[in-house]
Amino acid sequence: MAFPKIEEVRDLSDEEIVAEIVKVKRELFNLRMLQSTGRLEKSHLFKLNRHRLAQLLTIERQRELAKEAEASTQEEAESVSQADESVTTTAEAEDSPE
Repeated sequence: MAFPKIEEVRDLSDEEIVAEIVKVKRELFNLRMLQSTGRLEKSHLFKLNRHRLAQLLTIERQRELAKEAEASTQEEAESVSQADESVTTTAEAEDSPE
């Protein structure tokens, strides 16, 4: 069985990723239970599910960081525009005769 491709994870929505994370964690738990009772037949599924979980968590974190970066960029742009407005207002006040 081949490892799942990360492109498949990138195509999922945020909600689907969260649901898939829960599903994979549950599957890993079930595999551990089978292993402890001696009924596990497909031990390769551990590696496969851990790999899948790592992919899901990686994409989830990348999206979180992208959202944070976007938010900070917007905040910086707003603060720069406010600073420009205050400089313009101050310059206009200095230019006007009293």
